[in-house]
Amino acid sequence: MSRPVRVGMQLQPQHASEYGLVRDAVRRAEDAGVDIVFNWDHFFPLTGDPDGAHYECWTMLGAFAEQTERVEIGALVTGGGYRNPDLLADMARTVDHISGGRLILGIGGGWFERDYAEYGYEFGTPGTRLDKLKGALARIDARLEKLNPPPTRDIPMLIGGGGERKTLRLVAEHADIWHSFGDLAVFTRKSGILGEHCAAAGTDPARIERSVSWPGAGRAPEFLAAGATLFTVGVSGPDYDLSRVVDAINWRDEINPEPVSGIA
Repeated sequence: MSRPVRVGMQLQPQHASEYGLVRDAVRRAEDAGVDIVFNWDHFFPLTGDPDGAHYECWTMLGAFAEQTERVEIGALVTGGGYRNPDLLADMARTVDHISGGRLILGIGGGWFERDYAEYGYEFGTPGTRLDKLKGALARIDARLEKLNPPPTRDIPMLIGGGGERKTLRLVAEHADIWHSFGDLAVFTRKSGILGEHCAAAGTDPARIERSVSWPGAGRAPEFLAAGATLFTVGVSGPDYDLSRVVDAINWRDEINPEPVSGIA
């Protein structure tokens, strides 16, 4: 294992009628020892009542930045078509400063059609959304170079998705972290394809951290052996039960030779 195991929590900002429930879950997660607190970038719940309570992603990340002291924070993941890319870069730089250099800029092509329809964005096709993501990544990189003051660090970029021709190429060209969706066989195959894209792009594949959803302590060693080192547990409102998060932290602490600090 070339890097330590890390544990993230994806705090799904749905079904919490009061923001205090979210704030409390973030506090409990940091106290429990997670390495990263993610949220997601949607405008409506993805499970349960589709018209239930929900909060906006980046406003929350600013609040996370002020509330927390140690954990990294980010979106898993930002919808690439929801915001002007130059504005998104400025938002990311600002949250980076608020947090003292703890932001991970997670981004993807987007997929939830209701978000697009109700907020007036063009949904298009998977191909057109990924083309927009490609252009957005170039504009984000360029804007980050121009901002004054600049980010406190090279903000780590996380790209989520598994498209073998376009998405994984973008991961090879831009990402520090790749978040994969799917079972072990899918992860292993697509990790190999990512390696091919890295070779074509002149990128060291070992530089890109592999991220997956938490499969449970029984299956996690298989993903670890296949190269995954970042495991994220999804937690939904309104109760935000952290029992599975604690299980993942306990497993991490059995695996790691020493405590984790920042992006590996």
